[in-house]
Amino acid sequence: MAGSWDHFRSFLAVLTEGSLSAAARRLRLTQPTLGRHISELEQDLGVALFTRSQAGLTPTEAAIELRPYAEAMAGAADALIRAASGEASEDRGSVRLTASEVVAIEVLPPILTAFREAHPRIAIEVLASNRNEDLLRRTADIAVRMVRPTQAALVARRIGTIEIGLHAHRRYLERAGMPSSLRDLAGHSIIGYDHETMSVQLLQALGLSLEREMFALRTDSDVMQLAAIRAGYGIGVCQVHVARRDPNLVHILPGEFSFDLDCWLAMHEDIASTRRVRLVFDHLTAGLGAYVAGRKG
Repeated sequence: MAGSWDHFRSFLAVLTEGSLSAAARRLRLTQPTLGRHISELEQDLGVALFTRSQAGLTPTEAAIELRPYAEAMAGAADALIRAASGEASEDRGSVRLTASEVVAIEVLPPILTAFREAHPRIAIEVLASNRNEDLLRRTADIAVRMVRPTQAALVARRIGTIEIGLHAHRRYLERAGMPSSLRDLAGHSIIGYDHETMSVQLLQALGLSLEREMFALRTDSDVMQLAAIRAGYGIGVCQVHVARRDPNLVHILPGEFSFDLDCWLAMHEDIASTRRVRLVFDHLTAGLGAYVAGRKG
């Protein structure tokens, strides 16, 4: 394919940021340089990639079709840099993880702190995202997932199950009362989703009937939902072990509303023998295992 990696990197940055100025800041390039990269790539490919207006740059259909290929190139380039940062047999270099927002923010920090103390020469990169990142494209080295990995060429290990339940702050319950059944939830302030997300699809697969109109606060961010629960906004869904850390959060109707999500750890088989990756993988296995079992540490 025509075009250098620099051109495709600039293309992907503009596609993500929506403007030349924002993309230039992200890549630490000048705006004219970035504009030249886009123009040269369009000339090489023989297609227009963006339509220009006062509102910014709008990707054309051709640009949208090219996006997954550019993302694959970016993942490969990042993987190359990580591979070059340390020898395969040494405990140095960088390892990139991906996990859901809640796991990345609420669960991983103490686990990774313990790893840092034991292996100070290994740098950890964390992508907090509720998307199931494609490890085959090398957007990450290791993934923590709430569904079983199905892609070939992955080494996967089941860690256990994470219990999910309804929770509310004591302050909210003092104001609104404790529901005695799921039917009582109709009179409460419920925290839920804005658009149908992967988490919602998992709940629906378990037979739970969820409608957007049920919710008094709608957000697709699990971290925002958890923050709203902690603030006393209303009743919402979160991981039981996360909620147990706060004595002011009350587990509501555990006998009527409770379900488990599988927790898996996965990495590409090509890097399974790389020492720094294996060290992180094994440490996460132990740390996440302790978490799902409800143990500290």
